[in-house]
Amino acid sequence: MIRVAAGPSSGELIVRDGDRVEQVFAVTTGDTTWVFHAGRVYEIAAAHGDTRRRGPHALGSLTAPMPATVIDVKVAAGDAVRTGDILIVLEAMKMELPVRAPGDGLVKAIHCRPGDLVQPDTSLIDLAPRHARDDAEPGRGIE
Repeated sequence: MIRVAAGPSSGELIVRDGDRVEQVFAVTTGDTTWVFHAGRVYEIAAAHGDTRRRGPHALGSLTAPMPATVIDVKVAAGDAVRTGDILIVLEAMKMELPVRAPGDGLVKAIHCRPGDLVQPDTSLIDLAPRHARDDAEPGRGIE
């Protein structure tokens, strides 16, 4: 049986499934809830006739999942990235939110810098498939 309880911080949830314990953060604004779990941010929007479900983005333009401040940009244009690499670190509601690469690819462009205040659906970084440029330096700028 899965049990969910409020954590000690605002927006923090503790999820227990038998012996397994996970920490999850959730923020709600209007009809949209953003859930941060295991380095990924999921967006859940009220249907209002639109039944699409949103989750981690595919390659293309990665956007801010919620209003946030850019804390760090860990890559540069031309860098090769792998699934799960941290590209940008955001801060929202006193939580650090890593924006991770949804797949292997190349950084085409970066549209933010540390200190920028960004809004939901603001493009932060553009990614292209890895084969788009074979001379990129693999892993440059990735921790």
